[in-house]
Amino acid sequence: MRLIDRIRFILNIAFLIGAVVTFIIYFAYGNGLTFMYVGFTTLAIKVFEFILRFVN
Repeated sequence: MRLIDRIRFILNIAFLIGAVVTFIIYFAYGNGLTFMYVGFTTLAIKVFEFILRFVN
């Protein structure tokens, strides 16, 4: 497996974990600011993985 593929795999796992954490924060705690920070960080991870997919 190439290095770029490994990085993309790790970023996809991080995105899935972040999505679950964002979901839990939204429904369990209802804290809007924390939800936004975690949600936008998760989206940034996915956008970075998306860029790596098409640059490669």
